[in-house]
Amino acid sequence: MKDAKETEIIQIEVEDDGRIPNHWKLPLLIYKAALEPNDDAVEILNANGWSGEWLGSVHPFHHYHSNTHEVLVVDAGTATLQLGGELGEKVDAEPGDVIILPAGYGHKMIEASDDYRNYGAYPGGKTFDMCYGESDERPEVLDNIKDVPMPDADPVYGEDGPLFNYWND
Repeated sequence: MKDAKETEIIQIEVEDDGRIPNHWKLPLLIYKAALEPNDDAVEILNANGWSGEWLGSVHPFHHYHSNTHEVLVVDAGTATLQLGGELGEKVDAEPGDVIILPAGYGHKMIEASDDYRNYGAYPGGKTFDMCYGESDERPEVLDNIKDVPMPDADPVYGEDGPLFNYWND
């Protein structure tokens, strides 16, 4: 694993578009190539209190989770993801990239290589809800997002990780 000080961190902020709320306060973060090929992503995530992990891909439609934050760790292949809903940014994801999505942040797979896969996990192993940006989801999801607590640790770098330089109360 790269040292946190050597990791390029990209911050993305996209406003609520009326469908995908994103987060009113916390930015989405991407740690570029933070993990190295021999790192055990699950072990790192679990050691920092992010669990409930799965290995798969991102859905090919805009969605978000209103009741928990989420981390995606690219394990293999490459992909283009749209982060933040229709108005969001398109980003290229590569092995070792870590994408930290605050509650409410939209994400969608645009395209991927045949071998693309990522891990997903949640602080405390929280079971996530699936939200699609439908009008009947509001205002409940907005209240849910505001009630999601800060994680106890950065999913990669632990209690003193760079996450808390960007996410703070």
